[in-house]
Amino acid sequence: MRNLFFTAVVSLLLLSLTACYQGRPSKEPPIHLNPNMDKQEKYKAQESSMFFENGSAMRLPVEGTVARGWLREDVEYFTGINSRGDTIKTSPVPTTMAGLLRGKERFEIYCTPCHGRIGNGQGIVVKRGMLPPPSFHEQRLRDVGDGHIFDVISNGIRNMPSYRHQVPVEDRWAIISYFRALQRSQNATKEDVPSTVLNEIE
Repeated sequence: MRNLFFTAVVSLLLLSLTACYQGRPSKEPPIHLNPNMDKQEKYKAQESSMFFENGSAMRLPVEGTVARGWLREDVEYFTGINSRGDTIKTSPVPTTMAGLLRGKERFEIYCTPCHGRIGNGQGIVVKRGMLPPPSFHEQRLRDVGDGHIFDVISNGIRNMPSYRHQVPVEDRWAIISYFRALQRSQNATKEDVPSTVLNEIE
């Protein structure tokens, strides 16, 4: 009885040890319980097909279809241009502290190298020989609409490249909020200073 028990225990141990080696390389072909999962009847990209009249397996989207997330129905938000084709005067995105902070962060990443931290056109690349961009504090740029600034960020102007691929739409509007805050900070009047701060200054 004892020998039988000992034999059973040793057999179980050997079985458990062999189970540990199930992942070892094998020259035997794998077992496919459901071969349809491995060999599906499908067309791959650029393959031909006699099923369709033009012989191409790849089909064009149905006319008028739009990929999910690419509807762009709000033209002013996505282009900064109104239905008449004019750039809009004010941003369609309300200015918030969170938006300003996001705009500051994105501005310092993408804009500061050329435009400088305060938007005076004296960034590090200008100091190394690049033609200086205009200061944001010129009256001309203080008067242009937010849609114009959005268009410039999106499509570039003169030696400034397009940033449409680097900066998402919502971040472009956030940068514009910070752009306006910079302009105001460099052209502030006594009326812009809170009374509590004004008392300390005076």
